[in-house]
Amino acid sequence: MDNKQTPTYIKTLLMPSPAKAPQGRRVWSIDLETVWLPLFLATNTNGDSAIPHDALGAPIRLGYAKDGSVKFRANGRPATVVAKEVRTAVSLIRENFVATLKDYTHGVAEGLPDEYARQIQMCQDAGAPLVAHDKAQLEKAIQAQNEAQLAEAMATPTPEAEKEKVAA
Repeated sequence: MDNKQTPTYIKTLLMPSPAKAPQGRRVWSIDLETVWLPLFLATNTNGDSAIPHDALGAPIRLGYAKDGSVKFRANGRPATVVAKEVRTAVSLIRENFVATLKDYTHGVAEGLPDEYARQIQMCQDAGAPLVAHDKAQLEKAIQAQNEAQLAEAMATPTPEAEKEKVAA
């Protein structure tokens, strides 16, 4: 598979996007109001989905505990949830998206095995100094932490030492 055969949807996914506007509630890290709802309205309109109108009309709902009481977050605000039908549709898209990415990757790896293996090797070679640096830094940090804990333990009198001071 050469660059001329790369599917348009893959090229589009890899293009930089324009500056982002402020976003509201997200589902799968994608804005509900500006992306998911218009998409699902379009898919319903086109007959590709049948998401209930109430789920699209009131996609954010008050959250309830198992006992039926209103659920509150730790900060005291009422919990909200996205309508089940919307969440289910997003999950389906996510699963299909992942399957499409895996299929594309498999096609490239099978179609260009030598080039794909070369990419893997180049990435591993380029990443090796970073991994070695991180490993060395981690070892230094662990050693410093161990020394600090040892120094703290040595500075903290034990109950036996306190008894010895009192007895003397």
